[in-house]
Amino acid sequence: MSAEEPLFRVVRGVPTAEELAALVGAIITRTRPAAAPAPTTTSAWARSGRPAPARGWRAAGLPR
Repeated sequence: MSAEEPLFRVVRGVPTAEELAALVGAIITRTRPAAAPAPTTTSAWARSGRPAPARGWRAAGLPR
């Protein structure tokens, strides 16, 4: 592929500049590799309201 050759071409219709921009944006988004999701951290405050893993969900309603 040469530098003069377009990456894609419209073969039917007359798209507006906005439609072409949307198409280019969609193509760029689809061809990028997916980014790894950011690691989530749970605050100590949020963890304090959860049952302890060893106790399980049944014991969660019981007094400690």
